[in-house]
Amino acid sequence: MSVLIAGATGLAGSAISRAFAALGEEVIPVSRAVVDLMDLEATRNFLKAKKPSLVVDAAAKVGGIGANNSKPVEFLSDNLRIQNNLMQAAFEAHVEKFVFLGSSCIYPRDCPQPIKEEYLMTGPLEATNSAYAIAKIAGIEMVNSFRKEYGLRWISLMPTNLYGPGDNFNLSDSHVLPALIRKFVEAEVAGDSAVTLWGTGSPLREFLHVDDLAKAVVMASEEYDHSQHLNVGTGQDLSINELALLIAKTAGFKGEIKWDPSKPDGTPRKVLDVSRISGLGWRPTITLPEGIQKTISWYREAVQKGEARL
Repeated sequence: MSVLIAGATGLAGSAISRAFAALGEEVIPVSRAVVDLMDLEATRNFLKAKKPSLVVDAAAKVGGIGANNSKPVEFLSDNLRIQNNLMQAAFEAHVEKFVFLGSSCIYPRDCPQPIKEEYLMTGPLEATNSAYAIAKIAGIEMVNSFRKEYGLRWISLMPTNLYGPGDNFNLSDSHVLPALIRKFVEAEVAGDSAVTLWGTGSPLREFLHVDDLAKAVVMASEEYDHSQHLNVGTGQDLSINELALLIAKTAGFKGEIKWDPSKPDGTPRKVLDVSRISGLGWRPTITLPEGIQKTISWYREAVQKGEARL
């Protein structure tokens, strides 16, 4: 089987590429250097030439609260173009199976917890990342529209907050976990007495190691065929303050942690109900302490080699 991975150099895409390659599948990695997915004609030509049997859409413009809140036009328009171009090109190339990766931010800001798949579009979104969320909601609808109109076996997966090797550690647009890793590692190296973090530390979040996501993508691509999108997560959460303490301890930082409540917290709580995908036999295997330890070790080595995304 030939598997085209869009966004193959990113956090999720690189892990998914490794997972399929380990199974002996032919992996076709796609990054901006290979083909610009914002260009429909280029995307069409590439897929027609490669003729993959499976496309995994892990390509997206992503970022943390600050980036999402300051550039909503780019987060909406760029993501819509990327996913629409890829789906249209896959359709024209007669791609049998398509896996669209979204995000848990698609759900209402204040919906019941843990979040079930059917809670989609039952209330207002979190304002700081609503543009990105709407793009991903549109992606789910497009997948289901192709299923409905053309009978295609396309599916959508909605992972929770991801982390792991290959993450983005640029503080201007990274997510919370890699940002904390960079801040505490740098503070430990510099011998700083304190680190100041955004918000209050009270929001509750769920985190999934990207290698566990990759296994879920492989499983779902083989066994799942339904219009209902699937949540992918651990079903367990912790406060950002608890996360900060865990990362600080793992990084060896012994100073004070301060909070800046003038900065936004985002959604108060976000933990997924993962009973549907668990019923298919998938379970995460990497614990958060284990995953953070591995990611910090990877990050330190990547910084020394000049390979970290800073």
